[in-house]
Amino acid sequence: MTTSISALEARDRFADMTNQVHYGKERVVVTRRSKPFVAIVPLDDLKLIELLEDLIDIEEAHRALAEAEAKGTISWEDIKEKLGL
Repeated sequence: MTTSISALEARDRFADMTNQVHYGKERVVVTRRSKPFVAIVPLDDLKLIELLEDLIDIEEAHRALAEAEAKGTISWEDIKEKLGL
C-alpha cells in the first residue's frame, strides 16, 4: 500500500510516518507542491532495490565483456600514442 502526504504533513507526522513504514510495511510518497518528491520505504524494499541494481550492473558488465571479446579491444599503449600522451 502506498500513501501520499505533503512535505509539511510529513514533517509534522515524521515519527508516526516512519513507524507506519517500518511496522506497517507501507510506502509513503512525500509530495511538494502536489508533485511526488521523495518516497519513504521499508528497509527491506530498499535492500531489494539495491539487489536489483546490482544484478542489472552485473548483466551490463557481462554484455560489455562479450562485446569486447567479439569486437576486440585497443591497448592502453595504442590509446596513449593516438592521443599523444
